Amino acid sequence: MRMLLGMAADRGLRVCAAHLPPGIMGYYSPDESRIYFDVGLTPSERRTTIAHELGHHDYGHRGNSSRAERLADSYAADLLIDPYDYAALELVNPDIAHIAEELCVTEQLVRHFQENCLQRVGDRVMRVQGAL
Repeated sequence: MRMLLGMAADRGLRVCAAHLPPGIMGYYSPDESRIYFDVGLTPSERRTTIAHELGHHDYGHRGNSSRAERLADSYAADLLIDPYDYAALELVNPDIAHIAEELCVTEQLVRHFQENCLQRVGDRVMRVQGAL
């Protein structure tokens, strides 16, 4: 978490906890230079949300679109999921919930990583170059 807060600070962003509407885990407010996350998030959800919102900032997103969301998810996955750690965990137990818990990210981010950010070569797991 410290790394993410440091990244936000380096970009001139403040990270703020807030009571957000149901179903909203967080959002990036470019006009305020802030990232908001819901106070009720678990540590894994908080970590994933902040990384995702950093992606919106770094890509310069000013609105929501499915493409912007995919890019922000790929950014978060690239930031938080090391392919070597993922591969080692998958060998022990390929269950998404197990992998997510061990990596301290959401199951949704692990799924996104599996579907968009990795390539399998035989039994090896590799990160897709240019997934972002």
